[in-house]
Amino acid sequence: MKEHLTRRQVLQATALLGSASLLGFRVSLATPVKEKTPPLTPEEITAIETALGKKGTYKEAEATHTTPLPRNDLKVSIRGEPVPIAFGFGGWVSIKRTVDGKTAMLMSDTVLLQEEVNPLISAAHANGLEVSAIHNHFFYEEPRIFYMHLHGMGTPAELASKFAATIRESKLSPANQPKAADTATPATGKQNFDLPALDAIVKYTGTVNGPTCKYTVGREDVTIMAMGAEMTPSIGLNSWASFAGNQQKAHIAGDIAMLETEVNPVIKALRQHNLEVVAVHHHMLGDDPHIIFLHYYGLGPAPALAQGFRAALNELGKHGKAMDHGKH
Repeated sequence: MKEHLTRRQVLQATALLGSASLLGFRVSLATPVKEKTPPLTPEEITAIETALGKKGTYKEAEATHTTPLPRNDLKVSIRGEPVPIAFGFGGWVSIKRTVDGKTAMLMSDTVLLQEEVNPLISAAHANGLEVSAIHNHFFYEEPRIFYMHLHGMGTPAELASKFAATIRESKLSPANQPKAADTATPATGKQNFDLPALDAIVKYTGTVNGPTCKYTVGREDVTIMAMGAEMTPSIGLNSWASFAGNQQKAHIAGDIAMLETEVNPVIKALRQHNLEVVAVHHHMLGDDPHIIFLHYYGLGPAPALAQGFRAALNELGKHGKAMDHGKH
């Protein structure tokens, strides 16, 4: 059965193509919105890991290779209490192909001290990568931490080489990182938290990372495209909650990936559960539909914090995609 575009749809598509061309992104109306991403080859994965000097993880279901970039050189405290790097101070870089298989894209989230921000901007531009966002993820942290998102397009090997050159002189480089320090206590997230109880509240299964527990939730309800690639959890399209501390006194920090219509319902849900809204911003350029990210923080009993995260998730996927400003 043939589908006919309305005049409004044609105008919207034309506007999208115009804005995309200004940004240098390649967009094709002939490309289906939902299409299986071609996988990276073993040779391409080897080239990525060789360039970065570190083994990563390849998720076949998302056809995405991710290299973690934890800042083990930092000692971070929040509200005067030491928190582990795994709580939210580990960056990453991911590479995947575009859906047409003609090229690949890179996205990264980097963890930086204030004085490291502008040197990395210069290094990224010098090596052919672009900056898509710079912002905070936390309140009350010492030292103050900023997060810079980078992106680029090219072959997987080219992208890995560009990124490696960008971070070569920085603490982000695996070659410049110390090994993760041994903690004074052997307790892991499994001992610190009642994981079955938290899983029951969040309705997902948490992952233990050292002394922390983390929940990562994708957006199965919507297809997001950027630079010709499908955005999936491993390349940054996810909501998450990380727990540090213990079941009785926990820190929670996280991120909610939202359509524009979901921003204020999520803010309301978080505040109703006494969680603090830390930042509202974008991570990506050229994404369609546009995704807004919200970072939040809380301190208290882990079950109560988990209920706040679940309440925010409950607002996703039920407010439509178009803003109705007549309600305001």
